[in-house]
Amino acid sequence: MSKPRILILYAHPAAHRSRANRLMIEAVQGLDHVQVHDLYESYPDFHLDVRHEQQLLSQSDLIVLQHPIHWYSMPALQKEWLDVVLQRGWAFGHDATALRGKSLWLAASTGGDHAAYQTSGRHGHSFDAFLPPYQQTAQLCGMRWLEPLVIYGAHQVGEAALEEHARRYRRLLESYPDWPAADAPQPTAA
Repeated sequence: MSKPRILILYAHPAAHRSRANRLMIEAVQGLDHVQVHDLYESYPDFHLDVRHEQQLLSQSDLIVLQHPIHWYSMPALQKEWLDVVLQRGWAFGHDATALRGKSLWLAASTGGDHAAYQTSGRHGHSFDAFLPPYQQTAQLCGMRWLEPLVIYGAHQVGEAALEEHARRYRRLLESYPDWPAADAPQPTAA
């Protein structure tokens, strides 16, 4: 049986300044069943080729949204991508089956450390409180929502921890959908 096809929708508006996301992308380069699609590199003008994007989705079994968390959500181009690519009648709505049965996975980095994403922390909520739009998108499109992979405090995490996080990301993508319990997504805290 062939490996599931994986599409990483990478959305980092300042990729050249990234530590965590850059290492994660570097770690998965060369995996033959994984396609990294850099949205900011492909669409610097935000003019998306909807048919091309839908074709990429149609060919994939797992769709990964990889990005830093911006204002408790996704970067602007990732949101634009959702707004224009996941069209009614194609991704959701009566008889729309293009994404049904596929999986959606968030691989995110935060600037705030794990303690900031607690009810007693700076953000006043756990990270899970910010996930409903992602989860609802998966549900609306008939997709399976997977527990996110999060690295907290990406600016403060040491190199060794970042490198281990990137290796774990690769292991998870290599073994999808048969994630060993030891590697199942759990947040990496700063």
